[in-house]
Amino acid sequence: MSKEITSREEDYAQWYNDLVIKGGLAENAAVRGCMVIKPYGFGLWENMRDQLDRMFKETGHVNAYFPLFIPKSFLSKEAAHVEGFAKECAVVTHYRLKNDPNGKGVVVDPEAKLEEELIIRPTSETIIWNTYKDWIQSYRDLPLLINQWANVVRWEMRTRLFLRTAEFLWQEGHTAHATRDEAIEEARKMLDVYADFVENFMALPVIKGVKTPSERFAGAEDTYCIEALMQDGKALQAGTSHFLGQNFAKAFDVKFLTRENKQEFVWATSWGVSTRLVGALVMAHSDDQGLILPPKIAPLQVVIVPIFKGDEQRGFIENAVLPIIKGLKELGITVKFDDSDNARPGWKFAEYEMKGVPVRIAIGQRDIENNVVEVARRDTKEKISVSMNGLPYYIKTLLDEIQQHMYNKALAYRDAHITSVDTWADFEEVLDNKGGFISAHWDGSAETEEAIKEKTKATIRCIPLQSIEEKGVCILTGKPSSQRVLFARAY
Repeated sequence: MSKEITSREEDYAQWYNDLVIKGGLAENAAVRGCMVIKPYGFGLWENMRDQLDRMFKETGHVNAYFPLFIPKSFLSKEAAHVEGFAKECAVVTHYRLKNDPNGKGVVVDPEAKLEEELIIRPTSETIIWNTYKDWIQSYRDLPLLINQWANVVRWEMRTRLFLRTAEFLWQEGHTAHATRDEAIEEARKMLDVYADFVENFMALPVIKGVKTPSERFAGAEDTYCIEALMQDGKALQAGTSHFLGQNFAKAFDVKFLTRENKQEFVWATSWGVSTRLVGALVMAHSDDQGLILPPKIAPLQVVIVPIFKGDEQRGFIENAVLPIIKGLKELGITVKFDDSDNARPGWKFAEYEMKGVPVRIAIGQRDIENNVVEVARRDTKEKISVSMNGLPYYIKTLLDEIQQHMYNKALAYRDAHITSVDTWADFEEVLDNKGGFISAHWDGSAETEEAIKEKTKATIRCIPLQSIEEKGVCILTGKPSSQRVLFARAY
């Protein structure tokens, strides 16, 4: 298979697809709109998942698992929720197949129709809150801090690997609280956890904000989000945390006995991130030669490629490299010694460059005699000759430098692509010629928000949490506005 990939300038969408497939992350499945996550891609997701799981547990959350199938009647109990997800639901109507009497394979057995149709989980609020009704009796049962790692199905018509697929992997937190303030504090806390992870492990800066009413999660009173910027100037929602108020508690009659011996409905949150983060990682950092992965979550952090002729040289190099490998592993660094003889070193260099391995070490017999190795950084492509003495510690420091450099580069790009505008003409000009986030005044109405979206395909990504009050006029209607919001075209 050719390793050539389409350039970003030529076709950004194809560039992305090439990287995901040729970088060994995923491929399209036999089922339309679904994907097969390959071992390298799943290793990346596992590293992301495991770190997030540690962060969730550090904030007091525990994992559980709830059914994949949700009775259709559950979805209809919360009106806004069912309206938001109805068009994406996959429905199970029968439970058995039988041989086709005409000899054409198998057919659905019409006598095996379910009494109640089941929805394949698009999100779990309804099945979980139906369960919480039995788990919560008094204030002593609160707060209830549950997270679930699962797959979900949303029947998307236009799909793209990792970014939007009919089935994807995610986590969903669902918590119950005694007071409104506690629930809001939880939603904000988990947003901070997401921002911490994306910035410090994915090396991707984000803007924390709150969604407009039109963009809220179906059934939420407020949706908090983190927004990131991709290299083509489009935004990507990287995570959301929802304050659900008492909507689901009322829909499923989840009450608790307060300290004052009164019955009250509990307050709720939900929050989640998905394998979409892998897509964000690819689009934010990579180049025309392949993936560039942050060291903290790369499946493989260091690869050592020996340069040898014959088994004797290979054995000599291997003996010299073993202490280095041992030292790297003792420092918690994942390393591979690729001494396979079915490909030339140059092909291996290109292969690991395509896969985004942060550090590559090349070593030959002459290098060993000189007590040096060649170290190549994936992020800058810089190569340097380094002493073998203390090499593991040098590599550990270098990995930290790469992680920080990747974040700084992405931050500089993001900051250079936040533009304040005050007129409609400037808004359109920046949107079409520069892209990125546009900070502009909006009159606060859903009608204006929709009109801007129809005219430009730009949406209000968020109202930044750090925004300050600033009097102005709406870029479209000229009506008064009290603060700027962030617009962008988005994935």
